[in-house]
Amino acid sequence: MQIRLLEQLSRTRGAGTFLGALVIVLLALFLPGWYGAILLALIIAALIVLMQHTWAVAPPRARTMRVLALVALAAVAWFKAVH
Repeated sequence: MQIRLLEQLSRTRGAGTFLGALVIVLLALFLPGWYGAILLALIIAALIVLMQHTWAVAPPRARTMRVLALVALAAVAWFKAVH
């Protein structure tokens, strides 16, 4: 099922996918408290699944940047949950 979803995503239009993802991330960042933290956690989980499928073909520098971005996003989610 995950592979089929990735194949569907690869056939979508880039601009629409980007704008949809941007709306979801902005919504997660601007929702107050736990609501935003839960949405950010769902985004993090989806990114981890995506990284599992692309890890083998990503260069080491890209892997490092992806992990750092996930850690930063997790820190924002934690901060939103606590405050």
